[in-house]
Parts: sequence; C-alpha cells; structure tokens
Amino acid sequence: MLFRGVFERSMILARLLSQSIRVERMCSPVCMRYYSSKEEEKKKQFKIYTRTGDKGRSSLFTGERRSKNDAIFEALGTTDELSCAIGLAGEFGNDAGHKFMDKLEKIQCLLQDVGSNIATPRTKAQDSKLARTEFPSGTVAELERWIDEYTEQLPPLTNFILPSGGKTSAFLHMARAICRRAERRLVPLVNSGDTDPEVGKYVNRLSDFLFTLARYAAMTENKEEKIYRRVKGQDS
Repeated sequence: MLFRGVFERSMILARLLSQSIRVERMCSPVCMRYYSSKEEEKKKQFKIYTRTGDKGRSSLFTGERRSKNDAIFEALGTTDELSCAIGLAGEFGNDAGHKFMDKLEKIQCLLQDVGSNIATPRTKAQDSKLARTEFPSGTVAELERWIDEYTEQLPPLTNFILPSGGKTSAFLHMARAICRRAERRLVPLVNSGDTDPEVGKYVNRLSDFLFTLARYAAMTENKEEKIYRRVKGQDS
C-alpha cells in the first residue's frame, strides 16, 4: 500500500470503529486509542505489508481502487508529510520547553481526520461512511482563536521574514510550506465535491497558524528572525 501514514491509520481506525470495542483516554488529552481485551487484540493485529498495492493501485475507504498517482492519494501523501513535519517541529519545541505541544498534537490528530475525509469521496461514498469520516466542526474557529492569542504577544510584522529563528521556528516554517502544498492538492478535490470544504478551510487556516507559531517560537527562544533584504547585483 502507498500509505502507512494518514490513509492507512484512518482505515485501521474506521475498521476498529465498526467493531464493538471500548475506548479509553491516552495520557495525552487530545488523542484517543481504541483497544479490546488481549485475546481480541491479537485477532485484530494488522500486517504492515499487504502486497495489494504492488501493481501501483490502492484502495479508498469506499473500496474503490485507484492508481497511486491519483489526486486523492497525492493529497493523502502530502497530508501525511505535513503531519510528519509538525511532529519533527514538535520534538524540537519540546526540547526547547515550549508550552504549545498539546496544540501540535491535537493538530496531528485532526490531520488523521483530514485523511479519512479525503479517502472517502463525498460524491461516491455511502451515507454511513460519510458519517464516520465527517470532519469535526469548530476546528477552523479554534485555529483562529489560537492565531489571535499568539499574534497579540508578537511584535508587529514590518518586513518579510525568512524561515529562521532557531530550530523550532525553522521547522514550523517548513511545516507551513508543506501545509500550503497540501492545500493546493486539496483544492481540486474540494472543487469537485469529493472533499468537505471545511477540510480545505482548515488546512488553509493551519498554514497561517504555523506561520504565527513559528514567529512565537523564535520570540520566546530569543532567536533572531532573519528579514528579507533585496540583494544588489554585483555591478551595482
């Protein structure tokens, strides 16, 4: 299979949800894990390899098989890449003692939901599967609140800044750039009606949040943000 990330985990989650298993909170308040008794758990082990994608095709949550270079898989792969970049930025942020780690973890969980929604084309999926992969409401407004909270603490932006400001900030900028690419991959899917418009809005707003958070990380670490300066020609 092409994805051992967003899509594959979304498929596993959907399968587990379809079975009567219990739910308990993880140590983290933002993610949940699904489990069963030890005996049941053994029966539900999923192999990492399936061999079903060896010929360049993979399955959507609807059961439809498409080429791995389909627009949906491009969007899924980029979303997975985005989650990885956020995870890496989060590790640097944790080392630096930042307090926004819970927000990044929640975003990664929501990117799993983004993947589930993408993998279930709205134009073809059954109502039961659409309901199971519906994107949570209120997530865009939450990002906007976070952006406003951090922006109030930042100095005014008077120049174009370059990705910089320490490791945490630089990797958040990298995540922001990947987020923009994920948004570009989503636009045709939203326009065709295959993906929930709220997913597109969320990813759009997420890039703004990552930009703001990168600036905040640089400020709290007392790292200098490099600014854009026009480079003069050698003959000038």
